[in-house]
Amino acid sequence: MILFESLTPDLTFFSITFEEYVYYAKIERAHEKNLPDTQGAVTSFKSVLGKKKIIVDTNAPPAISATHDAKEEKEITRGDSPVVSDAEWHQASRALRTATWGAVFYLITTDVLGPYSVPWALSQMGYGPGVTLYTIFGILAGYTGWQIWHMFLRLDSTRHPLKSFGDIAFRVYGPWARHVTNILQSMQLVFNVGAIIIQNGQGLYQINSNICYVLCCVIWALLGMGLGQIRTLQKFGWIANLAVWINVVVMILTMVIVSHNPPNYTASEGSNGRGADYGPIKTYGGAPPYSEGFQTGISGLMQAVYSYGGALIFCEFLSEMRKPADFWKALLFADAFIYVAYLFFGLFVYSFHGEFVINPAFQGISPQSALKAGNILGLISALIAGALYGNIGIKVIYTNILREFFKFPPLESKMGKFIWVALVPIYWALAFVLAAAIPNFSNLTGLVAAICILQFTYTIPPLMKLGCDIQYYAIREEQGEGFDPTTGQTKRLDNGWKRWLRGARTYWYVNIWNLIFFLGALVTAALGMYSSIKGLEAAFASGRSTSFSCKGPLGSG
Repeated sequence: MILFESLTPDLTFFSITFEEYVYYAKIERAHEKNLPDTQGAVTSFKSVLGKKKIIVDTNAPPAISATHDAKEEKEITRGDSPVVSDAEWHQASRALRTATWGAVFYLITTDVLGPYSVPWALSQMGYGPGVTLYTIFGILAGYTGWQIWHMFLRLDSTRHPLKSFGDIAFRVYGPWARHVTNILQSMQLVFNVGAIIIQNGQGLYQINSNICYVLCCVIWALLGMGLGQIRTLQKFGWIANLAVWINVVVMILTMVIVSHNPPNYTASEGSNGRGADYGPIKTYGGAPPYSEGFQTGISGLMQAVYSYGGALIFCEFLSEMRKPADFWKALLFADAFIYVAYLFFGLFVYSFHGEFVINPAFQGISPQSALKAGNILGLISALIAGALYGNIGIKVIYTNILREFFKFPPLESKMGKFIWVALVPIYWALAFVLAAAIPNFSNLTGLVAAICILQFTYTIPPLMKLGCDIQYYAIREEQGEGFDPTTGQTKRLDNGWKRWLRGARTYWYVNIWNLIFFLGALVTAALGMYSSIKGLEAAFASGRSTSFSCKGPLGSG
């Protein structure tokens, strides 16, 4: 059983045992319970608006609390660093954990909120299936977000910080899982950035069709390279807040316009193949007559998956929180807000424009003045989201490839900052080239959803939670099992099948559910990939150009 090999003590690829991670995580959570809610925190609701700025001097010697006990005074040496006490090390390690749940609410909402594909998805599935699937996938996305949060609390500490999705995979299943996860995460983030460049290029071309379309895309790539120079998530606080409210304004603008004006038939013809001569506006309770059956329904479903994607960078958010136990508040409020926004916006726009809605919805409105206004606001919001994805994506590559295999310096060092400046334009250029080669925006987002987003939001979390729970409940603390900090050794009374079966029997019904959930998500991913590939084949066969063209795919208005 390779998946559960980490339960055996003779495993060579773990220098730190699962029990050690759990031991220090418990200490960390106990420490965080005693922290004040706001003292020293830099991203409460007020401060995230930019009204409060805390500067942390990481070069200054850490102060020692007057209440520390004798045990904390124990001096230890870590690598080549000077001898410091546990209390000093702990305080220094927490210096950059400053975000509150209020700021993380904005970051989650900025990361996940993308309502503009919902009307198009409903046009592919109809009212009934569309609402049902968005509801089900919204609930499941909340559940897997809870799973990630729960595993983080169980495995993270300042001694062994958990900074990415790949870190969870490594601590549960080993190096192979970490490498697979990091590859998928890097793929998703670079394609997310690419999709935003293409979306914004379409929007700029609609605003001014005198600019060559490919140049429109290049302009946004260049702007992203500039905004991408922001290195820390802390500095994204007020920008993320701005993006949320811009999205709200664009949604309101789009709903007002569609209720009083006809669809943008030029854009619909270019995106859906249905122009002004197609017939009157119609909506459908079930699958529409123009549906190609199974393939069309799956394409719509993949947009629902794409809409709820974002769980892959939850660990990065958690790793910068002052009190990660409060993450559930940000997750609950963000998911509720996102779900209501999706359905209200999607149903409203689809009800007025029917089968003529496009993806993204604000690029399918008329008259031209409203189209330009929606595009300008939508483009700013999308660029901010792209900068956030790029920020995390570069960090994943830097940490897991450049630092690990090529011994690059830390990002916080002077040389690391210079390297960051050089990496940002390379990353955005690569994202543009990859995304521009795909000739249809909905097919691009659907393919990304099937290959990557669905895995991080629905497939990988239940699989990791299954392995994490089995190892956690296999520990018999009452019989002396676990990590001993005095010797640095982990004690286990048994190994192999007997051990992991004992862990699996604890809350067996939850384990069975997570296994079924994982398998169902895998099947859905396979169906999504099949549908997206078929859609791409049709797009190439129809002669639709890629983004390396001066003529935009949606026309100018």
